Amino acid sequence: MRPDDPFDDAVTARAVIAPDGTLTRWSEGARLLLGHTAEEVVGRPAADLLARGGPPRLPADRWSGTLTLRRRDGGIVTVWVLAHHRQPEGGRPGDWLAVTPLDTSAHDLPDDPLVRAAVFQSPCATMVFDEALRLRGVNDAMAHLLELPADQLRGLRPTDVGGRPQHSELERHLHQVLSTGRPYEMQTYMKATGESRAHAWLARLAPLTDRARRVRGVCVTAHDFTEQYRARERLQLVNEASMRIGTTLDVTRTAQELAEVCVPVLADLVSVDLLEPDEPGGEPAGPLTTPVSLRRVAHQSLTPGSPESIADVGEVVVYPATAPHADSLVAGHSIMASVASGDLDPWLAMDGVRARQIREHGVHSILSVPLQARGITLGVAAFTRFSRPEAFTYDDVLLAEEVTARAAVCIDNARRYSRERETTLALQRSLLPRTLPRTAAVEAATRYLPAARTGVGGDWFDVIPLSGMRVAMVIGDVVGHGIQASATMGRLRTAVRTLADIDLAPDELLTHLDDLVHHLSQESGGDPGHSEVGATCLYAVYDPVSRRCTLARAGHPAPVLIPPGGAARHLDLPSGPPLGVGGLPFESAELELPEEAVLAFYTDGLVESRERDTEAGYVLLREALSDASGPLDETCDRVLQSVLSPGGASDDVALLLTRTHGLPSAQVATWDIPADPALVAPIRKQAVDQLAAWALTEASFTAELVVSELVTNAIRYGAPPIRLRLIHDASTLICEVSDTSHTAPHLRRARTWDEGGRGLLLVAQLTQRWGTRHTADGKTIWSELSLADEDI
Repeated sequence: MRPDDPFDDAVTARAVIAPDGTLTRWSEGARLLLGHTAEEVVGRPAADLLARGGPPRLPADRWSGTLTLRRRDGGIVTVWVLAHHRQPEGGRPGDWLAVTPLDTSAHDLPDDPLVRAAVFQSPCATMVFDEALRLRGVNDAMAHLLELPADQLRGLRPTDVGGRPQHSELERHLHQVLSTGRPYEMQTYMKATGESRAHAWLARLAPLTDRARRVRGVCVTAHDFTEQYRARERLQLVNEASMRIGTTLDVTRTAQELAEVCVPVLADLVSVDLLEPDEPGGEPAGPLTTPVSLRRVAHQSLTPGSPESIADVGEVVVYPATAPHADSLVAGHSIMASVASGDLDPWLAMDGVRARQIREHGVHSILSVPLQARGITLGVAAFTRFSRPEAFTYDDVLLAEEVTARAAVCIDNARRYSRERETTLALQRSLLPRTLPRTAAVEAATRYLPAARTGVGGDWFDVIPLSGMRVAMVIGDVVGHGIQASATMGRLRTAVRTLADIDLAPDELLTHLDDLVHHLSQESGGDPGHSEVGATCLYAVYDPVSRRCTLARAGHPAPVLIPPGGAARHLDLPSGPPLGVGGLPFESAELELPEEAVLAFYTDGLVESRERDTEAGYVLLREALSDASGPLDETCDRVLQSVLSPGGASDDVALLLTRTHGLPSAQVATWDIPADPALVAPIRKQAVDQLAAWALTEASFTAELVVSELVTNAIRYGAPPIRLRLIHDASTLICEVSDTSHTAPHLRRARTWDEGGRGLLLVAQLTQRWGTRHTADGKTIWSELSLADEDI
């Protein structure tokens, strides 16, 4: 037993009674009062000690009154008993502590009757404890709060008076004041026994000393500071609302933050209903008339699951004119309504379901506040009380309006942002390729995700078919977000496609693109509404015939190569400066790719995150790509799920995966041609024979004319060596003639009496498309013939 354990205090009779009515502890004071020892009574029913009458009916918390008890010697004694229910411990049900003070004699008090009256009649609730923490006296105000007779309390300790946590806390602090001699202030929020509702209390504990300055006791005075407490609570709520509401530009999340901030400080249930605009992100429809339809976007309750709410989030709620929600919307100001006042009767008479909900959950007060920002009514916030007994006050209305006004501005900002975001996203989607072209060189899959917070940016990707069955793969990232970044992205993507059509090498293409970005930046420099333009880009060209890939990048992350059955690795490429810097060269790198190799192109939003460093993002990316043998769409989804943070990407993300295919040598035929016009006819014959071997006799007539014209032009205007190459797949026949001259032919319309100039016009009319591709050694004239058209 602890030295400070008051249970065996001989001046107070104490007994502990278990929930089943048996005695579990018996103090020395109880032995002095009734004569029974602890060994004689512990384990026996407490009712056996009653001399007359049955045991009293105990309430849930506390009981006091007089009992007639039987002594051990057969005598009886009538005493005043205070019993209270103690807090449960260790999962066991709480027992009861019954106490009877043995020393109720009057103690020394001031002789002056005026001083005696001041002590007992002071409006400040006061009680005095001695060195043993026994209660020496209480004044009338304290006795009223306790609802116990003052003359019966002398000799009790704080834990004898009540079993709440506040009583144990008070006893600990009384020990502290007695041992240190320093005063202490204790704050708590509770309902005293003599009160109808809870109050905030400030208890001041002051040491009492004798003439030798020795601490002989403690004076405790209790002060009701509910108004100051609530004012501080209101100020704290406003401060918390300014920090917690509007953390994102999401309408639903902002409304939920409003509800969460106000429960339980202001209300037991908060619901937020918004008017629906005619179009996403637009202005709410007006003017307001009843009945009014609102969509529930958020609610929060003291009770998990918000069973008090009549509607779930996302549902449309129709409020008639008699509902305070509709009333406040139409009137444009807050409306308080309560069950006691009858303000809700007309509404509940029309809505039996809602009336039943209010009765079942004990709802007694509703405060409806319209959400208004920039002269527009957005919806209504309803504050409901069912657990807290007091109704809303005028101060509560002012507080609700202050918090709601802040939230309304944030909701309006989020609504406007949503409209801009939808516009930007629509622009972004219109500028990105909706579908990727089907080519024999690669199969591809892509993903684009806007940033979780900043929204749509300037990321883009593309797959561009080139001549000779080659394919270009491009991915880029424009600095910034919003409409301006998307518009710049569209201009750059168009420029890349234009430059790709003239078959520029990757490093040359980036040089031209760098000049364009530099010019765009200069154009925007004088516009205060636009910042300088910056971008990164990676451009790659893959040839399925040679299975070689040429890549160049401008400040963009290097791609990841996943060879069949091999580990994913980043390619070591010259980085190059970002686009728009100007004056610095770009370098390209060439590598041979195995059949079925996968190249992963991505923007930095995929690997960069606030929760981790970039290198960790690269590691996650390589791990997610370690097995890319399955469908590329599934691999895209796995990469995004594995690499991105649960909260989404902090920047927009573009991902392009391509699986390379090689063209079998049997589908390619090549001839070296001497510069002799007399050999054109044998070349035509060899070409026709090759088409027959490929079972393409339907295309022989057109292909023979094209070969004859291109070879003749090369012999006449080009420079040896000259080479003819035929390539075919399931749908296309390609004819290429190369020579070492850098002079490119031009298509022109021949006049009536001209002897030449009609060859290229004839090629353009007979083929699907044609063009010139410059190389380091000269040029290549190519044309494509659609085999599907020949079949028709």
